[in-house]
Amino acid sequence: MSNETRILIVDDEPAIRRFLRSSLIAAGFAVEQAETGADALTLNRQMKPDLVILDLGLPDLDGLDVIRQLRATSSVPIIVLSVRNDESGKVVALDNGADDYVTKPFGVEEMLARIRAALRHRLQEQGHGPVFQNGDLSIDFLQRSVKLRGNELRLSRREYDLLRFLAEHAGKVITHQQLLTAVWGEAHRNDVEYLRVYVRQLRQKLEDDPQQPAYLQTEPGVGYRLRLLEPTAS
Repeated sequence: MSNETRILIVDDEPAIRRFLRSSLIAAGFAVEQAETGADALTLNRQMKPDLVILDLGLPDLDGLDVIRQLRATSSVPIIVLSVRNDESGKVVALDNGADDYVTKPFGVEEMLARIRAALRHRLQEQGHGPVFQNGDLSIDFLQRSVKLRGNELRLSRREYDLLRFLAEHAGKVITHQQLLTAVWGEAHRNDVEYLRVYVRQLRQKLEDDPQQPAYLQTEPGVGYRLRLLEPTAS
């Protein structure tokens, strides 16, 4: 990545900030740091970062309030730092506008992979065209057709709508409620088992091994993500 890619780290733990700063600079990013929510909002206005890494446990503001205030004026990707086994907290953060989460403790490679995915998703949104290409998967939004390795997949209307919504947010974690509301409507926002049935059906058609999906990944207790993949070399 170029040094023009700016990342804002927001965490009140000096050790976490030092670890992230040194790791991200080594990976070629420009880094700024904040230890409070107020400082984060000020720096966001001043530096206009390309991505924010945000710990929810800040000393002055609730991290969710920081997300809401960022989202009021910016579409900057936000990766939340969360504690293990806090599925409800992850869901609330995502529903309020976060793009992804990384669970503490985490490794450098995991964080870099999430950063790359979030930045790719942002670029994809900015240049969103009529055809979505991801690895061997191709979706023509105008024709409502889906191809895998050049072969057309026969999808039901709901399966297509589900896949399309995930593709429009590829790389981003989408909660159960977000998917159900977008595809089936507000009345079905709590029908999680209904959603799981359609995900299983879609994986049977999309994945080489539905038990170890390459595309449609489960975020346990939270939702699903369409993983961004590089094109397969021919």
